[in-house]
Amino acid sequence: MNPRSVVILGSTGSIGTTALELIGRNRDRFRVLALSAGGDNVGLLAEQALEFGVEVVAVAKATVAQDLQLAFYAEAQRKGYAQGEFRIPKIVTGPDASSELAAMPCDVVLNGINGSVGLHATLAALDAGNTLALANKESLVIGGPIVTRLAKPGQIIPVDSEHSAIAQCLRGGSADEVGRLVLTASGGPFLGRSRSELANVTVEQALNHPNFAMGPVVTINSATLVNKGLELIEAHLLFGIPMDRIDVVIHRQQAIHSMVEFSDGATIAQVGVPTMTVPIALALGWPDRIPDASPPWSWTEASTWTFQPVDDAEFPSVGLAREAGSRGGTAPAVFNAANEVCVQAFRDGRLPFTGIVDTVARVVTEHDVPSYVELSVDDVLAADAWARDRARQITGVQETQQA
Repeated sequence: MNPRSVVILGSTGSIGTTALELIGRNRDRFRVLALSAGGDNVGLLAEQALEFGVEVVAVAKATVAQDLQLAFYAEAQRKGYAQGEFRIPKIVTGPDASSELAAMPCDVVLNGINGSVGLHATLAALDAGNTLALANKESLVIGGPIVTRLAKPGQIIPVDSEHSAIAQCLRGGSADEVGRLVLTASGGPFLGRSRSELANVTVEQALNHPNFAMGPVVTINSATLVNKGLELIEAHLLFGIPMDRIDVVIHRQQAIHSMVEFSDGATIAQVGVPTMTVPIALALGWPDRIPDASPPWSWTEASTWTFQPVDDAEFPSVGLAREAGSRGGTAPAVFNAANEVCVQAFRDGRLPFTGIVDTVARVVTEHDVPSYVELSVDDVLAADAWARDRARQITGVQETQQA
């Protein structure tokens, strides 16, 4: 069996590093062709590139190309290579660098880029006919029908643990037998706190997720449940299930990653320890499973699982996302863009925790979704830019920069 060729976008983030750890244990199954990253950690990127012998490395920041080249030499020296014993990968830079890699001939493109900037890479991978292992939920949420029109059946394999779980559960029945989808959520670090108790939480507290180790943006999105709102829209687009047939339930232990309810009343749930290893492994090897990707859930130890509905007063973000997803068009792009700005404002100390969703709601409400004959990338990017500008005005970032 020839190893599958893989391109990893966002290799220095949590998804990328987990994927490379998995590939490192399964080198007979996978071969890494190329890596991309933002450019904030060239040392790690160089280490990854030399470890897996990649052909091309891309960084979004063109200014760090020389730093990356020096990092290659430093890493080669650390590994004990003599001069000329190793080949420096081709370096591609600029905002379109990841898209260039996504279009490379390969078996799988893993898009682990964080945020809406991953849209172009998603479109490039699909247009090139590559299988897309999609962790960058934002590109599907904001791209909506642009992405789904371009994707061939089965071309997008979800990496989010919830959507991976649903994809696995859907193997248990036909499409016309599906009744509802049920997304599970941990509730983040602030489950059970009143709105007044959330007003003064710190960034450190918001980053203290009870189960998963994730990047700062996704972790804060999990604390506000915005992440679950994005996943709600993503599930609608991935599986073609109407928004009113997708539920969100708080399941603190995250043993069940999500469920599918079928028309006869049966519900199939996917169970596993709360890590991203299985979803990533399954996406890279789809439809085959990778043996020993993760330890299984221990059924010989006592455990208690709980379920409760989402408190809309405590977590208004899920209802707000449902509204944006139902409006369609550019509304999901506005929801996502405003949130990205607000999360950064919270991290910078310019916005209280509760101000994140309050500001997003204000921006979404102010946005008038035009009627589109067919939504275009330009439409999405224009709405994204407007939402960012409006969120910055509300959070005061422009005044801060001028001062």
